[in-house]
Amino acid sequence: MPYTADKPPLPETPEQLAARIPGWGADKDPADRPSVPRERRDLETGAHWTEPEQQPELTPRERSVEHPRLTPVFGTAQPLHGLSGVIRRHAYAAYSEGRAAHWLLLVAADRVDAVEQHLASLATLRPDNPLTETGVLAEGRRHGLRSRTEGHRVDTHHQGIDPLLVAGPFVLAAAGAVVAVRALRRRV
Repeated sequence: MPYTADKPPLPETPEQLAARIPGWGADKDPADRPSVPRERRDLETGAHWTEPEQQPELTPRERSVEHPRLTPVFGTAQPLHGLSGVIRRHAYAAYSEGRAAHWLLLVAADRVDAVEQHLASLATLRPDNPLTETGVLAEGRRHGLRSRTEGHRVDTHHQGIDPLLVAGPFVLAAAGAVVAVRALRRRV
């Protein structure tokens, strides 16, 4: 019973499990379980429904292969788009959430989305400016290096990879633009 408080039926009764597995049911007595008040079903919750009304799916949404339908309420603010959307749809359609491939594809889709957004910004009147937007200029003016080496900052372990993560999408976007311009020149 996804998205409801109902529990699925047990494949074996508690008595069968206690007879088969030594020690099973040690917390069977509700008085021994600290979570019993949360498990009570007779308390007034204040909700006027058992399950929220299903939000209409106006555009196809990605969904986990573990669940037969969407959650009753879901976000629509950032619809899937471009190559990153194709990668995300494939991650949800092909792999369970329990597989590393599912999450690695979603991480890759995030990086592809970043490159797509940087490329899209080049087509606007105000493209991304990595020098001012990343705060790299403050490194020299605001004691950035000293603040990174002194004290007990918790983010010192990933500072070596930060320039790659911040500048990487811009470098990839610039390389993509150069490749695109060269391809266009060859056709002309």
